Amino acid sequence: MRTLKPKKIQKGDLIGIISPASSPDDLTRIEKGVTYLEKLGYRTEVGKHVGKERGYLAGEDSERLEDIHYMFRNKNIKAIFCLRGGYGSARLLDKLNYKLIKQNPKILVGYSDITALQAAIYSKTGLVTFAGPMLAVDFWQDEVNEFTEENFWKLITSNKKIGKLINPNEEKFFILSKGSAKGKILGGNLAVLVSLLGTKYFPKMKGEILMIEDIGEPPYRVDRFLNQLRLSNILNSVSGVILGRFVDCYENDSAKKSLSLNQVIIDYFENLKKPVLYNFKHGHIAENLTVPFGLKCNLNASRGIVEILENAVL
Repeated sequence: MRTLKPKKIQKGDLIGIISPASSPDDLTRIEKGVTYLEKLGYRTEVGKHVGKERGYLAGEDSERLEDIHYMFRNKNIKAIFCLRGGYGSARLLDKLNYKLIKQNPKILVGYSDITALQAAIYSKTGLVTFAGPMLAVDFWQDEVNEFTEENFWKLITSNKKIGKLINPNEEKFFILSKGSAKGKILGGNLAVLVSLLGTKYFPKMKGEILMIEDIGEPPYRVDRFLNQLRLSNILNSVSGVILGRFVDCYENDSAKKSLSLNQVIIDYFENLKKPVLYNFKHGHIAENLTVPFGLKCNLNASRGIVEILENAVL
């Protein structure tokens, strides 16, 4: 797949805001997120249907789809930020206008359930997207996390080579399996990614670097997801693996027999015979490394290095 890069964003540019999955429980976060962007010198346009609810969805599928298409179609909008994850993005994949997206490449930011959109868009268009902060999750507080903020804006405002991705406070990565590999970095939320297996929206992973994270999944479910990747030959096909943060992934029933998360991780990755790093600070955490999906990556597990070998934006 030929890589398609969006243009960098500059002060004064218009940012579109959408809810492709669930709606924020607290709608004041939308206004606070908008205020944050405008204080930085950007203009904003909130999607027509943002704030709507239909159960766990941010409105009807057709409404969320309309907002996505509008943002890509509108020539004035230079970047598209998601408000939150939740659930619902995957319901839109067979209805998305990928030709429209390919003809109007733009910065698209989100993580968690937004993984479904990112995987499908990359599979169909080659567009680089950003697993990064969301307005109603990360950018609505009075005190925005400085590490997350600095790391994110640097990636989407500069067309220089990105270089090494370094944990906050230079915290070390854990080496599960030594070695080095190069490939495009792809992945996202493990549960969402696995739900796309067997569909045309799952990216081709042969020779690429797989990055995964998750939240709220007890060890047996993480085990199930990883086993599905193994049985689907994905773990054998990739050239290396980066494990992000697995937040609250423990068995909360003390009476229930369980492996620990680390036992599950070791079972699948310690003897994989390709480079594997753990403790990469990406996922449902305050100090969050933004990951540009679709870019060439150097993974040197022996030396604890994750390096993006090119620029993310033009």
